Amino acid sequence: MVWLPCLLPVTESKAQYFKLQGSVYDSSRTYPMAAVSVLSTSGKGATTDNSGRYEIDVKETDSIWFSYLNKPTVKFPVNKIFDAGHFDIALHINIPVLKEVVIRPRNYRMDSIQNRIDYAKVFNWEKPKLRTGSVSSPYGAAVGFDLNEIIRMFQFRRNKSMEGFQERLFQEERDKFIDHRFSKALVLRLTGLTGAARDSFMIIYRPDFDFCISMPEYEFQAWIKQCYEKFKSRKPRSELRKEH
Repeated sequence: MVWLPCLLPVTESKAQYFKLQGSVYDSSRTYPMAAVSVLSTSGKGATTDNSGRYEIDVKETDSIWFSYLNKPTVKFPVNKIFDAGHFDIALHINIPVLKEVVIRPRNYRMDSIQNRIDYAKVFNWEKPKLRTGSVSSPYGAAVGFDLNEIIRMFQFRRNKSMEGFQERLFQEERDKFIDHRFSKALVLRLTGLTGAARDSFMIIYRPDFDFCISMPEYEFQAWIKQCYEKFKSRKPRSELRKEH
């Protein structure tokens, strides 16, 4: 009797792909990170947009990881991810690294330092005033007024121009600090507002410089949430600030 091999059909089990979505933030969980690569072990890839959002096709057997400036994260097994629609992650990226990215959020600290360097002469300018100093005379040293300061006092047009330019630079610096703290990304994260609604909210409830510089981060974010509740009921900003 001759035994013939029995050939059975081999079927390859193919897991189905599904969408994995989320956002990538910096280490402070404040700023969305653009141009971050998202990769899977099955060979799929995606890149975060300007809002830090990504969407990638994965299988349950996959693992994914994130790569930024050629620095990859650990791999995350897809079957261990609880919510495939909101898998958010914060990368351990410090401010100096952000400067090297082509597409990135504005870096307020670096811009402010550079602005101070570029306009150091204007920032350091002081209004001329009479100052005493030692002067030489045939009878020895004596105390008199600084001649250079006297000359500067009578340069009315130049002094007025420098004073106005300096004030514009200080105001611009204050405005940029407000924009840095009261940012679109932060308002989006805390309120979910987008487009025209977010723009309107940020105009109505834009804080002043003293408020921004004195308020701790946790309390500042709580204030934004309170503003959002008032915005929904359209109460005046003055009423909200009194309550705060």
